[in-house]
Amino acid sequence: MPNSAVSPPSASGTADAGAAIQDAGFPIVAIGASAGGLEALEQLLASVPANSGMAFVIIQHLDPKRPGMLPELLQRATTMAVKQAANRMRIKPDCVYVIPPDKDISILHGALYLLEMTTRHGLHLPIDTFFTSLAEDRREQAIGVILSGMGSDGTAGLAAIRKRGGLALVQTPETAKFDAMPRSAIAAGLADIVAEAGEIPGLIRAQKKHHPLLAEMPVAPESRAGNSAFEKVCILLRARTGHDFSLYKKSTLYRRIERRIAIHQLAGIADYAIFLQSNPQEADLLFKELLIGVTQFFRDPAAWAWLQENVLPAMIRANPPGNVLRAWVAACSSGEEAYSLAIAFREAVDRIKPKKQVEVHIFATDIDPDAIARARQGLYPASIAGDVSAERLARFFREDGGKYRVSQDIRQMVVFAPHNVTMDPPFTRLDILTCRNLLIYLGPTLQKKLVPLFHYSLKPGGILFLGSAESIGGFGELFSPCDAKARIYRREPIVAKPLDVEFPTRLPALPVDTNASPNLTMPTANLQTLADQLLLQKFAPAAVLTNAEGDVIFINGRTGKYLEPAAGKANWNIHAMAREGLREELIVALPKALRSAEAVVIHDLKVGGNGETHTINLTVHPIQRLTACCRAWR
Repeated sequence: MPNSAVSPPSASGTADAGAAIQDAGFPIVAIGASAGGLEALEQLLASVPANSGMAFVIIQHLDPKRPGMLPELLQRATTMAVKQAANRMRIKPDCVYVIPPDKDISILHGALYLLEMTTRHGLHLPIDTFFTSLAEDRREQAIGVILSGMGSDGTAGLAAIRKRGGLALVQTPETAKFDAMPRSAIAAGLADIVAEAGEIPGLIRAQKKHHPLLAEMPVAPESRAGNSAFEKVCILLRARTGHDFSLYKKSTLYRRIERRIAIHQLAGIADYAIFLQSNPQEADLLFKELLIGVTQFFRDPAAWAWLQENVLPAMIRANPPGNVLRAWVAACSSGEEAYSLAIAFREAVDRIKPKKQVEVHIFATDIDPDAIARARQGLYPASIAGDVSAERLARFFREDGGKYRVSQDIRQMVVFAPHNVTMDPPFTRLDILTCRNLLIYLGPTLQKKLVPLFHYSLKPGGILFLGSAESIGGFGELFSPCDAKARIYRREPIVAKPLDVEFPTRLPALPVDTNASPNLTMPTANLQTLADQLLLQKFAPAAVLTNAEGDVIFINGRTGKYLEPAAGKANWNIHAMAREGLREELIVALPKALRSAEAVVIHDLKVGGNGETHTINLTVHPIQRLTACCRAWR
């Protein structure tokens, strides 16, 4: 990159923020390292060519009580000027800046700022601090590198960089003296590129040479050809993953696609569509790219505090004896949101001390099966100490190999399952539904579909909890604000006209003749076939044959106690027809049976309908030719 755009430093070596804003035309590479990082840093810097146009900020875990010798040690490996960072020092290209041993470091408009070193519960996380700051300051131009080190510092910072479209590189764990930090970032799915330390500068230069400034690129395909290629990408992605992203915000999707184009050094989206068609595994990587989950425990603490003080106590007190409070955490990512809600409920119950026992069931779902697998483990890096109080850490977590694992009693409150909120049937009869920071990624069509669906899912007076940048839009008749700033809303009854809810199913329901006997089309039956059918209808349990999406193919026996056609437009999908108490179990059990290829049995379900409650056992049994069979018996 040309150096002429860089203003000369002031006499003191610092600059005001206004002048520093003009220094946005060159890459700033943040490098995080810890134990064993000196060798990797020397290899990386030795591979940077002269006049690369890049600046490097090195954040290493240093002993605050010893003088910093890192600049002198690193100067031996490079011809670039290596200096210890100073407060308000403006970053210049072809220079290396090293964190002082007793400070934290941040960046604003291209200038470095030194902060007093802080720790939370004994943890010092300077890499996360600077990476997050760089992500906010440079957004798509932010570049983060993780080298050798112990612990997980840098993982949360890379997540912030990836969220804003920046580039994340990680040292190959096998080449690192201590591989914990690289492996933590890779395990979290945050590494765009994994390479040896000496290869990293060349890979960064290749990316920036191919796409010098992502910020200058169009945020969406404008031409007819560009739109066609974009739509082809969506089609190929849907064919590979089963998920349709065409109605997500195009600008967000295109940014993510541009990252993949840059990584493969392709000319544009048309070439990427061809590449995607020839390389099906790339669709899996793009799918992961689109599902970057940026979450944390008790995100937006003020909103959680308001929920705990003003919503949960009243909900618990009003809960009838024997009733289970039900919650759905949609788009739960790696589980922090769901566990936060479970902890909030547990704390509220302990504070109120109700005379009756309070049981809470939390369904937590996400489109990403890998995120669901991580959530089920309930194991999080030590950096969560920055978001979780010492009291909560001691009470609801236990240390496990340098990380924190959610306690068993909290984990038992939450059921995690893969689920696409825009395509799969919803959970219903909910007391509270949280869907935080998903709507901001969806286009207007999907937003208008989901808000009425959330209304349908909640009980009268139920609570909807959205993210800080989200709202109910034009559906003020469906929800009233409990606290608009906290984005907490209460479900209102519909008094004007029935609400037209588009009930999601992955495939259109099969047409069914309601006047016909519910049998499969088959040749004229012989005596044995007729006898078999008579025995099944009279003596076998009520059963329903469905496909993978729950669309009803065949009904055996009397199922009225368990299934009821949904009001409105005909929908012969078992998820839409299931009565209270059965639907939620089917949402979890049917895909579980398909994944495991084994029968899933659930005993003693309470199913309500027509003023009665029936206790049943449910079996979901996968079969090879027709996808799944569900049967229930008293």
